[in-house]
Amino acid sequence: MSEEQQRILKAQLWKMACEMRGNMNASDFMNFGLGLIFYKYLSERIEMFINDQLQNDNTDFRTVWAEGNEDIKQELRNVAIEDIGYFLEPEYLFSTLSADAKDGKFILEALGQSFKHIEDSTLSADSEDDFQNLFDDVDLTSAKLGKTADDKNKLISSLLLALDEVDFCLKDTEIDILGDAYEYMIGEFAAGAGQKAGEFYTPQQVSKVLAQIVTVGRERVRNVYDPTCGSGSLLLSVAKEGFAEFIYGQEKNPTTYNLARMNMLLHNRRYDKFEIRSGDTLEDDQFENEVFDAIVANPPFSAQWSADSKFNTDDRFSRAGALAPKSKADYAFILHMIHHLHDGGTMACVAPHGVLFRGASEGKIRRYLIETKNYIDAIIGLPANLFYGTSIPTCILVLKKCRKEGDDVLFIDASKGFEKVKTQNKLLPEHIEKIVNTYKSRAEIEKYSHKATIEEIAENDFNLNIPRYVDTFEEEEEIDIKAVMAEIKTLEAKRSELDKQIDVYLKELGLVF
Repeated sequence: MSEEQQRILKAQLWKMACEMRGNMNASDFMNFGLGLIFYKYLSERIEMFINDQLQNDNTDFRTVWAEGNEDIKQELRNVAIEDIGYFLEPEYLFSTLSADAKDGKFILEALGQSFKHIEDSTLSADSEDDFQNLFDDVDLTSAKLGKTADDKNKLISSLLLALDEVDFCLKDTEIDILGDAYEYMIGEFAAGAGQKAGEFYTPQQVSKVLAQIVTVGRERVRNVYDPTCGSGSLLLSVAKEGFAEFIYGQEKNPTTYNLARMNMLLHNRRYDKFEIRSGDTLEDDQFENEVFDAIVANPPFSAQWSADSKFNTDDRFSRAGALAPKSKADYAFILHMIHHLHDGGTMACVAPHGVLFRGASEGKIRRYLIETKNYIDAIIGLPANLFYGTSIPTCILVLKKCRKEGDDVLFIDASKGFEKVKTQNKLLPEHIEKIVNTYKSRAEIEKYSHKATIEEIAENDFNLNIPRYVDTFEEEEEIDIKAVMAEIKTLEAKRSELDKQIDVYLKELGLVF
């Protein structure tokens, strides 16, 4: 029943979004749509939590608040903030405001106050960092909502009323119904956001590959980290695969940073079991002294960074003997991640193919990782056109610190295993399974995978371009020239005979050309 509820919820939410956004583009509307879904979730969760606390007293949240006993109110506030991280009074709940919207009341001011009350309730609490400025991108004064205050109120009211008809199924604990529906919404918005989508979303099938690889051989990972976490979907995939107890991430874009925190809470991650921080990972490392069991990332491809000389003495980069070029930060992200990797951990990141063969400083870093440190465990080539906003083929780099001398590097060419869906290529479950199983077994499969020794890679001047190691050349079938010529003569004879028959028919019809 839960999976059917999930399907229905996804359809309802997306239908609502398509109907309500009007002329607003997908990326602009995303902040309002997802923000209000999150507000409804927080409202329903606090109401359900308080009612559960009062169950043995034969009363409920609204009744207790109407009675006005301040001691009981304070006790309930404290319990809620300790357990779920925040509090919201009944007058600011979604159900209260949606009822006012149904009556045609002006609700924009009350809605803004509701957002503020949620954030203010966490001040000086352990959950403060997870809730502060969380609704900054739900700008209720934005001209995108309408010209006048009444226009804005009308649109927001219609959104609340549409959401009021949707059952979030919060009491169904069999599967994460709302969390998965929220992920679905982010994915659908990404599909319509074009180039911007790459800033906040990694396609689910790619997330699954990364998640399964970094959890190979482990039933549980203590923690997982993503230095460019976007909406957090990749982190949540690892948590689902490896039962990660703690989640850590950093995100540069303020809007996406808020989306990641919402995503964590909507997936029922306790506020004290995740830490998403804001800032530029390379310039302002928020987890300077931390190491992690699993690291996953889909960093921006060939992004610019400062490559400032100060990084020559930064422990993350200094040992490699060179900095990634200003115009291509790919290896800066890779070195940053390996610096934060626990000695027994695994990291897997998506990168453009250029990291496999580009020379100059990138060639020096690549050689350092292979020859000096022996960190590179596998290179996996992915199909082109998997990611929103770019059609380039990409690869996955898998790195470990615990590799032994003599260990080979596994090359997998999975570039041909995909299904085309509309304008996007997608990995099907069987494609994911083949990639992961090949990585686990380190099997050599003709035209698919190869185990290369360090000596073999050195002979290729530390170039990791996959075709150098996996021969995918398909021999064309030999052509029998004599048979082809004989067939041509037969066809010519048949054509000549047909021409004669056509001439007879034309003469019978009195037509002569």
